[in-house]
Amino acid sequence: MLELMILPFLICFVLTGIYAYFGLHVVEREVIFVDLALAQMTALGGACSLLFGIELEHPSVYLIAFGFAVLGAGIFALTRMKKVHVPQEAIIGIVYVISAAAAILVLNRTPEGAEHIKEMLVGGILFVTLKDVFLIAGLSLMIGLFHLVFRQKFLLISLSPDDASQKGISVKLWDFLFYLTFGLIVTISVRIVGVLLIFSYLIIPAVCAMVLVRRFGKRLIIGWIIGLLTSIIGLYVSCVFDFPTGASIVCSFGLVLIIVACGNMILRAYPKNRVVSVNS
Repeated sequence: MLELMILPFLICFVLTGIYAYFGLHVVEREVIFVDLALAQMTALGGACSLLFGIELEHPSVYLIAFGFAVLGAGIFALTRMKKVHVPQEAIIGIVYVISAAAAILVLNRTPEGAEHIKEMLVGGILFVTLKDVFLIAGLSLMIGLFHLVFRQKFLLISLSPDDASQKGISVKLWDFLFYLTFGLIVTISVRIVGVLLIFSYLIIPAVCAMVLVRRFGKRLIIGWIIGLLTSIIGLYVSCVFDFPTGASIVCSFGLVLIIVACGNMILRAYPKNRVVSVNS
């Protein structure tokens, strides 16, 4: 049984590497649900493909889904402004809920629509193939290299967009490139792991790392470690207790987040208690 978990573990390893990085940017930008919105838009693209009779394994499905991701990237890049009456997070939430509702309406008109809705949420990570692993790993490597080359610009527009504007950097352009590359990896991976698992890999390791350390580089390393260890725990629990794999990993992320938060509270409280005891 454990042998069947090798490919799911490899895909989790790859997703941890790329999503932990994007997650730090997303949390810093305070657009926590942007991944859900983008993932849901790509899922809507896949649903439209089914409606037109295109098989999910056909390459054109990825192109259609990526087209929806490009649309989302444009929306999120254009709606990021300094002074607005409506927060960008509200726009992101609106995009998500409309995309989700539209996907349900579309899938309701397709054979096995209920099953496709389930796959849209939790994916089918147990059925990942070696081809999927190489595809996502190769794409993650290319995106990672692109962000490495332009890391200063991406960091600046995430951490301090005002400084970026003062230096003559087009925030909207680099925002669009950020969401475009993010949407590209989401397009490829959402069919395999589902919307919920993408959100977990993106946000929870980043939040845990930000609770523990301040520097971006250290946060990235800790995020990678937490994502990898949690993937192992979730896959092991799924294998031993015959639980759904995606749900097991998501719940494992939740447990790890609780442990990290409690541990951080204890560490913060301990020096204070020790000072009080000495003074007394």
